[in-house]
Amino acid sequence: MKRKHKRLTFVFIAMLLLGAASALMLSAFEENIVFFYSPTDVKEKKLTDGKRIRLGGLVEEGSVKKSDGAIVMFRITDLTTALAVSYKGILPDLFREGQGVIAEGKLQGGVFKADEVLAKHDETYMPPEIAEALKKSGQWKGKEK
Repeated sequence: MKRKHKRLTFVFIAMLLLGAASALMLSAFEENIVFFYSPTDVKEKKLTDGKRIRLGGLVEEGSVKKSDGAIVMFRITDLTTALAVSYKGILPDLFREGQGVIAEGKLQGGVFKADEVLAKHDETYMPPEIAEALKKSGQWKGKEK
């Protein structure tokens, strides 16, 4: 084998290994990616139960109900559609009705079972995903950038 052919063979094998490593990394990322949805997106896309997602919107006025065992039931709305959420744990201090939240968890039987709830940090902040969902629904009342 000529020196040029050896070099080409080495480059070809290196490219194959690099491609295989890239494919493995991308498949690992795919398993850990959590997509953001608004309640309207969840309804329209008819997501399957058990798929891990992030649900964002505003806590619906009058929907927060606390029960024994630190279980909290509330509804997240994008002012078009609302979705029931169940969360077991301690809510963030800034959690209240009418405020923006993002809940991460799984949809089970039409109720979103949240593992984590994040609340916005001040009165002017709105997560970009929630702001976009509110703009799509025509309910946006914030400032345009």
